[in-house]
Amino acid sequence: MGETLVVVSKIKKQVKDAGFRTGGDYIETLSQRIQQLVAASIEKVKADGKKKTLGAEDL
Repeated sequence: MGETLVVVSKIKKQVKDAGFRTGGDYIETLSQRIQQLVAASIEKVKADGKKKTLGAEDL
């Protein structure tokens, strides 16, 4: 398991409040997806070469 990039308690609360449960692999996979999304944003900004700050437009 890699580094967790989400606040587990907050994710579990949101899911529980909706009447569902989180599977054992959900948090790990969610963190991996976030890591991929951030990496893609970084590459987009690098390719543009005009700024150093990631913004919503980079998602």
